[in-house]
This record gives sequence, structure tokens and C-alpha cells, in this order.
Amino acid sequence: MLTHPELAGRFKVTVYQPGWRLGGKGASGRGPDGRIEEHGLHIWMGCYENAFRLMRAAYAELDRDPSRCPIATWRDAFFPTSHVGVARSEPERGWSVWSSLFPGLPGLPGEPLPSGVDNPFSIRGYMVRLSQVMLTLFRTAYGPPTRDPTSTGEPSPQSGSLAREVMRVVEAEIGAGLTLVTLAADRIEVLTRVLRQSPTLSLLEPLVSALAPMLSRLAEHLAIGESARRAAEVLELTLAAAIGIVRDGLLTHPDGFSAIDHLEYREWLRRHGASEAALRAPFLQGLYSLMFAYEGGDVRRPRVAAGHALRGCLRMFFTYRGSYFWKMQAGMGDIVFAPLYEVLRQRGVDFQFFHRLTDVGLSELDAEGKRHVQRLEMDVQATVLGGRAYEPLVNIHGVPSWPSGPDWTQLVDGARLKAEKVEFESFWDERRQGQRTLELGEDFDFVVLGVGLGAIPHVASQIVETDPRWRAMVDNIATVGTQALQLWTRPTMEQLGWDRGEVTMTSFTDPFDTWSDMTHLVDAEAWPSGSRPGAVAYFCHVLDERAIASAGPPGPDYRARIDRLVEMHAGTFTQRDLPHLWPGLAEQPEAVMDRFWTGNVDPSDRYVQCLPGTPQFRISPLDPTYDNLTIAGDWTACGLSVGCVEAAVMSGLLACHALSGFPALSSIVGYDHP
Repeated sequence: MLTHPELAGRFKVTVYQPGWRLGGKGASGRGPDGRIEEHGLHIWMGCYENAFRLMRAAYAELDRDPSRCPIATWRDAFFPTSHVGVARSEPERGWSVWSSLFPGLPGLPGEPLPSGVDNPFSIRGYMVRLSQVMLTLFRTAYGPPTRDPTSTGEPSPQSGSLAREVMRVVEAEIGAGLTLVTLAADRIEVLTRVLRQSPTLSLLEPLVSALAPMLSRLAEHLAIGESARRAAEVLELTLAAAIGIVRDGLLTHPDGFSAIDHLEYREWLRRHGASEAALRAPFLQGLYSLMFAYEGGDVRRPRVAAGHALRGCLRMFFTYRGSYFWKMQAGMGDIVFAPLYEVLRQRGVDFQFFHRLTDVGLSELDAEGKRHVQRLEMDVQATVLGGRAYEPLVNIHGVPSWPSGPDWTQLVDGARLKAEKVEFESFWDERRQGQRTLELGEDFDFVVLGVGLGAIPHVASQIVETDPRWRAMVDNIATVGTQALQLWTRPTMEQLGWDRGEVTMTSFTDPFDTWSDMTHLVDAEAWPSGSRPGAVAYFCHVLDERAIASAGPPGPDYRARIDRLVEMHAGTFTQRDLPHLWPGLAEQPEAVMDRFWTGNVDPSDRYVQCLPGTPQFRISPLDPTYDNLTIAGDWTACGLSVGCVEAAVMSGLLACHALSGFPALSSIVGYDHP
């Protein structure tokens, strides 16, 4: 944004980047046969308003020729997909799967938001969308069994008249409840605008009265099967959250939803009527998995700050537009970071690859007792032949893409560096070709520190040692390692026994409890004739800190040891667990034709969690403590404390505003969310 045309060239921007590619923990690369290799499962949500705005603008400015590049527009890059599922294991029944198609909602992400009651970021908007989502879940629960997730219709013959009666009651109860809820929601908005104070419970009692009895009346009719139970659990959790919002006065509390961040989310839901059965529901477990919300990576310790979780849930389920999920037509690096890189190159941004930041040096205290950034220390990992700019992209089917390794032929002594297996992206590989010091006034005026939170103690140790707020941030905000697995199989998903169609599913089992069918990416890869995979699937989950510790102390080969650990997890999972979802896998021992796995434990790659009592320690990019330094990343206080591309973009917009006053804070969608 610092190079946005509206700023008229006020800033000359240089990006210093370790290794050969951009993207951090969102980076992807192209391996053998052009296969896409990711750090994890990257799927965009339809509520990523700021991120989609960024990508729509980037593709428009890039203006690719569709006859030369098949991914020329943002609609070429992303496609809607709303089939989601959860799994559950019960001693007497084994594994079962429930899935549903989330309804498509008006608009497309990144478009200007509608005004008035159609704005999804409004109380009334939440209530209207609540009814739409709930009705879809129940229609799916009582609809005909089918492998097509888009199918709806009359209840199956097995269900008979009872199922039709259930649907009649469900629609009547939700419809009646919505009428009262909408009236109460309008009332809240008026009170908020006029009184600017917390409403009393008596003023909002119509809302609670509308919600609380609904579940008990519906429960009498929900005895048909598992799909009905899953839908009822979702409704119960949603109603408990709505009641809690009202009873805790969160809509007009000066701290918004953050007022309950000292509580754990399940405990808060329990306080407001959620049953133990609903709190154990796979749907809720799936939310924890999507946020990697397991303390220490231990699946027995699910913990997340209640306000943070509530804010995230409302955005995920009630502000999405077009589709609940949007998948990319290639890797994250190809779809997101390559276009951004090309646009910024066109704008004159200087990219200095193979530069690893080692220290942010502060000045002495000035007369006002303040400090600023005086110098930046860098390790130069490699130099480019002839002093030229490094050219990082390769062409796969006409799509500019990042390779999974550097182009050694562009580097001085590249053959030697390749033979020595230098790992430019490993925090523990400290080999370098030289050092470089950047000085204030000569090499820079302002600094945007865009490393991950886990790297802050290593690259900004002086700030951490002298600033109590930074010390509190790194001491209190937890991070967790993650692990990812990709499988390419000869059989199709149907031949493997998965008959529910394309899906994104969670709450399965450790070590990889979340997965998605990514078979559409085969077309984006470059497999030789006759060896095309029948299916592709991506898996991910947290990596238990105890398992990480078993790999031994960090050292030059640390990443290789972690990857061997993940490889062991992948082998066990594929043989022991995956046949529960893909029964045909056990019958076809040669089904898996290729695998890719990775353990994300480098300081900048670790996922930043939001445990109860910790959001208060996040520092905002708007923080004025250091007048020539701001921070950017999904770990900052940016309005959305979730490790995702939307939070990263929001943080970047705030950092740009801190340096330039642009863009206006009011233009950052959801920044003022309760």
C-alpha cells in the first residue's frame, strides 16, 4: 500500500527477504513435475473482505493476457466451494461423517459493502444470515442421502412423514424466532446509536425470550439420526452464543467482545446454556482445529480466548459473501504472492532476496526519553552473479510460480552452495556469504518489521530487553508448531471409497485432523503423460510440543529431524487412520503415488495462538512508541486475532496508515468489529 498510486510516489520501498521466495508461512513452491508444495492447507474464506480487495486490485493492475496466462483475473484465481464436513468417532459406532453445503449468500468478497440492513457487518445482518444458515443445515440433515453436496429436496423415503414434520417445525420455529430476533436486533442498534450505553437485560429480554425456548421445542423432533443431531448441536451452540452476547452486554460494551477474552470459549458457552453434548460436538472441535487452538499442540488441551473466538465465528459464518470457502486454482505462492510481487516490481519496489535480518539496532534515549531504529543488521546468504537482481519465478502452464528451491545458476558459487545443501529458509542454517548494515538516513528512514512473532526475540532482542510491553508480548502470546501432508493417489476419490464429493473437513483425528479434496490442482501441475494422479488431498494439524522436543535440540539439521518426525506421523496416519475415511485405500496398497510433508517449527513459521487472557498483550501497528518503526503480521493487534491472510492484510493496512495516513481506518473492513 505504500506504493499505492494515491500516495504519488512518496515512498521508495525495499523488501529484504531471506531465501528466494515471498510469503512466509503462506509460501508455496513447485517441486518435481510441477507439483504444488505448501506449508499447509490454505483455503480462503468468503469473509476475507480486505484480502480479496487486495487481490482483486492486484489482478486488475497486473492486467494479464488471458491468451498467455490461464490465471489472468481474480475469478480465474479463486472459485467458490461450500461443502464442509466434520467427523466423529464413537465407541459403539466407529467413525461417522456429517457434511453440509453452506448457502451461497449475496455479493462477492471484496465488493463494496451494501448499506443498511443488507450490510452483513450489522446486528440485523447477523440475524438474517443466522436463519439462512440454520435452515440450510436442517434441510441437508433431512434431505435425501446423496454424494452431491448441492442436492436438496424432499426428505428421503426412510424418514417419511416424521422428517417432513421436523422440517415443518424447524422452519416455523426459526421463522418465528427470526421475527422477534430481528425486532430485538433493530432495537439494539437504536439503543447503541442513541444511548451509547450498555442496554439492560430487561430491554433485550425479547431477544433472549425468542432464542432460549427454540432449542427445547426443536429437540422434541430431532430423533431421526446423526445428521439431525449434528444440525441441532450447531443450532444449540449458536443460540448459546447469542444469549451470551445479550446477557453479557457485549454489543455496547466499551471493550466489545474483548470483554470476555479472559474466559475460555467453551466455558463461556457453558455459562450461557450450552449442554455438555454440544460442547463436545465435532463442529466445535473443528473450530478449534481451524484455529490450531490447542495449548502446546496438545489436542487434550483445547483453549482459545472467548471474545476472539466469538468475533471469528461471527465473521466466518455470517459475513461471508458468495461462498463460505474459496479455493485457489494453484498454490498460494502462484495465486497470491507472485501477482503481488509482479505488481510491486512494476511500481519500482526493490526486492533484495537472500538477506536475513539478525538485529534491529536502537538509538540511545533522546531528550524525550524515546528511541528509534538506528540500524538494521543483515546476513547476506548469497549474492547474484553480475550484481543483477535475482529473478525468482518460473513458468508452469503459463502461470508465474515460485519454485521449491532457489535457482542456483543465478548465484555466485551456486554449484557449491547446492552441493553443500545450504537451507536459506532454515532459521538454524546460519551460513552466509557476508554481512550488511543498513543505517538510518543513508539506507532507510522507516522500517516495517514483517517477521513472525516467534522471530521477534531473535531479531529485535534490544527492543524486547528494554521495552516491557514487547517483553510481555513475547512472554505471554503462545505459538505452536504445525504439520502438513499432501497425498497424490492413482485412484480417484470415488475409487478410494469417498462418495460425498469435493469437501473440506475437520475434527477427524490426530496427527492430521483437517483435510480437503484438492484434486482440481492436478490440472495446474505438470505430470508426465500417463502418470496423472486420480486425486490429491491436503492434510494439516498442530504438532505437539512434546513430539518436537523428542527431535532433540535445534541445530543445523533440525529441520531435517522435524521433517522425519512428520514423515513418521504421515506413515502411521495413512495406514492406520485414513482408511476410516477412504476404505478403498486399505484395499489398494500402491494407491499413493507421491507424498509431500513438512513440519513448520521455524520461529516465523509457528502459528500464533490466542489463549485466554493473552489478546491484551498484542501490540498494534499503530503503536507510536518508535517513530520510525511499525510492525505487520497476523500476530499484531489488527482487529482479527486469527492466524490467516485476512489478519495479515489488515495488519499491513494499519502499518501503511501508521507511516502515511493512508488508507483511512474506516476503509479497513471489520477493524471496528465489536
